[in-house]
Amino acid sequence: MKLYGSQTSPYVRRIRLFVADSPCDFIKLNILEGADRETLAAMNPTMRIPMLEDDGHIIFDSGVIYRYLAAKVKAGSLSWYQENQLTVINAVNDSLVMLYQCSRSGLDTNEDKLFYNLQRERIAASMFVLEQQAANAEFANWSYPAMALYSLLDWIAFRELIELDDYPALLAFLDQHKQHPMIKQSDPRLT
Repeated sequence: MKLYGSQTSPYVRRIRLFVADSPCDFIKLNILEGADRETLAAMNPTMRIPMLEDDGHIIFDSGVIYRYLAAKVKAGSLSWYQENQLTVINAVNDSLVMLYQCSRSGLDTNEDKLFYNLQRERIAASMFVLEQQAANAEFANWSYPAMALYSLLDWIAFRELIELDDYPALLAFLDQHKQHPMIKQSDPRLT
């Protein structure tokens, strides 16, 4: 089994955390240039990471990869509530990735423009919900939604995208789970 992705991607990291106890080779790619970009293009028409290669299959998207792996190891399905939690986590993640890519492209994401405003609104509303869920200890168990949340929050801190001091329950969550397997090996700061 091979997981393709980058060291910095929060979507890749959540899968790495989930497979921490499984035999899985991590193939690090620089998806923005060169031979690694060509590898990505040849294997995945969406041109996104992560992707998983297993038993002759190539699986795209962290959500699909999770469902594939969960079925393979008989981990059971997520509840609808957990699926909704992942939707909120993914909303923050997607919006921050888009704003980060715009910023890296030289655009001023602080401008009063519809696209930027919608992303900031989604981030604020979703972070409020995640803060409340963390305050209610809804991520206390090291489940896939908790792994996804950890990956998102640590990526936010790594990229300095949001001031996390405004979210004490989420900071406490990060501190609570920092000793789990693969946290250190999957740290985005190791690039």
